Amino acid sequence: MLAPAGATAQTLSQKGFLEAKGIGYPQTTVQDDTRLVGEALLRYEVSAKPAPWLRFGAALDARGDTHDQTSWHGIDWSDRGLQRPGLGVRRLDATISRGPVALQVGKQFIRWGKTDILIPTDRFAPRDYLAVMDSDFLGVTAGRLTLGLQSDTLDLVWARFTPSRTPLLDQRWSGLPAEFEAVQLIDRGAVYPRQSQVGARWNHVGSGYEFSLAAFNGNNNLPLIEAVVPAPALRFPMAGAALPAAAATPGQIQVPITRAYPDMWMVGGDGAVPLSAFTIKGEAAYFGTDDPRADEYWLYVIQLERQSGEWSFAGGYAGEVVTTSRVQAEFAPDRGMTKAFLGRAGYTIDTNRSLAFEGAIRQNGDGSWTRFEYSEASGQHLRLTARATWIRGVPTDFFGRYARNSNVVVTIRYSF
Repeated sequence: MLAPAGATAQTLSQKGFLEAKGIGYPQTTVQDDTRLVGEALLRYEVSAKPAPWLRFGAALDARGDTHDQTSWHGIDWSDRGLQRPGLGVRRLDATISRGPVALQVGKQFIRWGKTDILIPTDRFAPRDYLAVMDSDFLGVTAGRLTLGLQSDTLDLVWARFTPSRTPLLDQRWSGLPAEFEAVQLIDRGAVYPRQSQVGARWNHVGSGYEFSLAAFNGNNNLPLIEAVVPAPALRFPMAGAALPAAAATPGQIQVPITRAYPDMWMVGGDGAVPLSAFTIKGEAAYFGTDDPRADEYWLYVIQLERQSGEWSFAGGYAGEVVTTSRVQAEFAPDRGMTKAFLGRAGYTIDTNRSLAFEGAIRQNGDGSWTRFEYSEASGQHLRLTARATWIRGVPTDFFGRYARNSNVVVTIRYSF
């Protein structure tokens, strides 16, 4: 009786952590004079494998904060709220596998591409951008069929639309300039697309190289921001568009805004070639649309990576080429990170301590973003992480919009 009970127990595994975070902002903004923010997160993950061909996975988040970024309306599945859910299903899926074939169904994380910091072909990976420069991935409700052989892998994906979470308008990460102090913005919600999001990716591993080709058809998970006022109409810029002048004194004008997610199709690819001194990685994608409000453009990244002892380095350039430019206003951190040099470095001091650096600088010097991080573990369960982020730039630059959001973060995590 004891032997079968022990074998059954081995099919179930669980883990999680409790995290407390303190965020300090040295400067205030026009919309937000809060300097200290506290956040708490409890994450519990469980995995079960009742049969060799079947696996279940689930993760649940419970969170809260001191800055009205969390809403409590029962257990959230869809991740479509303006605020983070107090109780949310981060992941809930089932995987059936037989030989080279695997089918994964449910809320899950799907990651494509090979480059770092900016990943153009990663179309099934919406993010939480409440703090723009400290984003986290959101799961998508999807079915994913993977056919894998020794050298080739084919990924076929169907997904329900999940939007990226945009900054709250009355808080510092909205990025609104001083010109909007005379305008009261009223969020009228979003128009979510009903069509399915579909995609395919083929990856090939050769002798001394690796590459993939990818295609996507669906909607952009980053929104166009539309604002309408009594004559004349006003477009709301959030990602580097020209700023309209203030037209009224504070309290005299209210501007309702909505978020729309234009249809989008994408074709692209990535590749990696390891050399003796470093590894070359590249990725490019073209984004087309039939929506007359949205641009058509290329995004591309080329980077070098090197591992040397306890050091790891990655650096390169992210670019954009706009083929069709239309009148628009959008929230687009992916495009905001282009036309910039990107870099990341990490150093492992010992088994318990590490240092990391990452950053970006605009090619014309108009904006920059840098982050330093130190992490130290104490025993098997406790970890302390300290991080400093420095953002600078001119007001019309994407980085410059958040120049007053430089911050220091201290995080304590207990893992179990």
